[in-house]
Amino acid sequence: MNAHDITVAVSNLTKRFGPLTAVDKLGLEVKRGEIFGLVGPDGAGKTTTLRMLAAVMAPDEGSVNVDGIDVVAQPEQVRERISYMPQRFGLYEDLTVDENIRFYADLFAVPRKLREERAARLLAASSMEHFRKRLAGQLSGGMKQKLGLACSLVHAPSIVLLDEPTTGVDPLSRREFWQILYGLRAEGVTLLISTAYLDEAERCDRLALLHGGRMLYCDTPVALRARMPGALAEFVTSTPRPLRDALQGHAGVVSVLLIGNGVHVHMDQAERLAELEGHLHNSGVPYDDARIVAPSIEDLFVALLGDAGAKP
Repeated sequence: MNAHDITVAVSNLTKRFGPLTAVDKLGLEVKRGEIFGLVGPDGAGKTTTLRMLAAVMAPDEGSVNVDGIDVVAQPEQVRERISYMPQRFGLYEDLTVDENIRFYADLFAVPRKLREERAARLLAASSMEHFRKRLAGQLSGGMKQKLGLACSLVHAPSIVLLDEPTTGVDPLSRREFWQILYGLRAEGVTLLISTAYLDEAERCDRLALLHGGRMLYCDTPVALRARMPGALAEFVTSTPRPLRDALQGHAGVVSVLLIGNGVHVHMDQAERLAELEGHLHNSGVPYDDARIVAPSIEDLFVALLGDAGAKP
């Protein structure tokens, strides 16, 4: 990766809370104009990592460089270049949509004309131009998140940090939210987003899979899926739980995961599929179809978490 393309560089980043190591020697590089995802379950270290990148929290060890600025040595200077949207973004519910945007624009001394131009563009992109006079407290969850993003972007930051921004948001609002992110990427904005939605992680350019404060892997979604050992079979069935119970613990079965109207079975080898089909037939467990499929990020993550020997 060309050094001139790197806008976020993290080395040996560590944060402890008493006996708990929340982030453990994390190292990563993010390219300019990239959507970079931090993926993992609760307690993986995603929020703590973003807070250190945003200069909200100081690391115990390691270095953070954002847009050429040492975050630890110059926290105030870096805050002018970034925007950080935490899980509970501080909207003022007794202010209107316009008033909230104006408040955040004033914090960064954005001139009035520029503020009005940016607000109009951001609200149009999020389909909220007709709600400018509505109180923030009267907005839906998805609209509050889109307003929070608009407030975060009104000062035109070059780097945006988003901590699980679509948690609890309806599917339509999630899709609209991601359309805004794609538009920002097209403008050269760098985005770091944490998410617990593994299907959402597929939308990122690159991913860091975190668990227990450690990085398991970091790569593109395509390259990460290719790392999954063995093979994945999908069983389509109207009775997924009995099928899961019948295959769990069977020889050669690494893990079994319920997915929509079917079951994903991680096997040690693709040739195991015929054996599993025979086992289901002999057990009287019905299914409609079975085939080898490409793994998703969710399949990969479940496999990694089930591997006690997984190393960063």
